[in-house]
Amino acid sequence: MRVLITAGGTSEKIDDVRSITNHSTGKLGSLIAEAFLTHDVTIDYVTTATALRPASDKVNIHEIAGTQELADTLQNLLQQQLYDAVIHSMAVSDFTPEKSLSQEDFLTKINQLIARQQPLTAEDLTVLTEDTTAKENKISSNTDHLFLILKKTPKVIQQIKQLQPATILVGFKLLVDVSKEELVDVARHSLIKNQADYVLANDLTSIHHGQHVGYFINKEGTIIGEATSKEAIAQLIVKTLLDTL
Repeated sequence: MRVLITAGGTSEKIDDVRSITNHSTGKLGSLIAEAFLTHDVTIDYVTTATALRPASDKVNIHEIAGTQELADTLQNLLQQQLYDAVIHSMAVSDFTPEKSLSQEDFLTKINQLIARQQPLTAEDLTVLTEDTTAKENKISSNTDHLFLILKKTPKVIQQIKQLQPATILVGFKLLVDVSKEELVDVARHSLIKNQADYVLANDLTSIHHGQHVGYFINKEGTIIGEATSKEAIAQLIVKTLLDTL
C-alpha cells in the first residue's frame, strides 16, 4: 500500500526575505503518517521546511515552499507513482503576491485610473500590476504604506483526481466560528467540488489546549466519525482507509 500525505502550510514569497504564510504546524499530517507506519505502508510526505515531520526515516520527504511548487511536486509524484490514497492535510494559500507598490507608486497609478473618468473594470486594475521598474530583491522600507496585490493560486486539490481518478482522496475543510450544521454543509460541498472521497471538517475555534474537534464525512455526505484530538483524528482517518483498502 502506498499513500501520499501533504502537511504544513505553504509560504508565498513577497521578496527574498519576506513571505505570507499561515499558522499550520503540520502536526496532524505527521500523526497520520506515524499511524500509517504501524502498518505495511509506503509514505511519500510533502511538507515545508518549518512543519513538524513524522519521527521516522521510513518516510520519503519532499520539501516545498509555495503553492506553485506544491502543485508541481504533486504533479510529478502522481505521474510517477500510483497511490492507494492521498491525504491532503496541507494548509494551502488561496492567494500569492503578484506586485508590491510603495505609497507613492500606488497613488500615481490610482490617479491614472481616476483620470480616465469612466467606471473601473477588472481589466483596468492591470495598471496596478504593470512592471515599470526592475524587481527588488528586498522591498524598501522607505514608504509609510506598502500595498500588496495578491492573485489567486491554483486549487491544488482539484488536480489530484484529474491525475489519478482511482485514488482515494481525503480533503480537509477548516472554517472559523460557525455552527456544526454550517461546517458540515460547507464540507459536503467541498467533497463534490474537489471530487474527494472523504473530508475532515473542523473549526479553528475548537482547536486549542490539545483539543481538536473533527467530523469525518464520506462522499455520500454522511458523518462516519467524530474525534476530539489530533491523535484521534489521525487514527480515525487511517483506520477508515485501511478498512476501505
